Amino acid sequence: MKKVEAIIRGNDFDRVKNALKQIGIVPLTAYPVQGRGVQGGVPPYDLLPKIKIELVVKDEDLEKVIDAIIMSARSGTPGDGKIFILPVEDAIRIRTGENGNEALY
Repeated sequence: MKKVEAIIRGNDFDRVKNALKQIGIVPLTAYPVQGRGVQGGVPPYDLLPKIKIELVVKDEDLEKVIDAIIMSARSGTPGDGKIFILPVEDAIRIRTGENGNEALY
């Protein structure tokens, strides 16, 4: 299992959410954040509004999730965002006690 953290522009959120839904990945967490990368034209300490999406996916779904995010959030201009991939040791569905991949979706 992998945790995918994507920081994207706010106006890309609906496209990313729909692209993930089209590939069968519905569970996610999203919240507004502020941050900055190294894009030009922004004063060095100004923070920009973004959306952070977090989801845990099965290893076999990782590449299609990454592709869906990139294809729906890429404009080709600075500030498109970043994707971070982290290992996940386990997941447990509280309601049923299921764990591992069965607890995901």
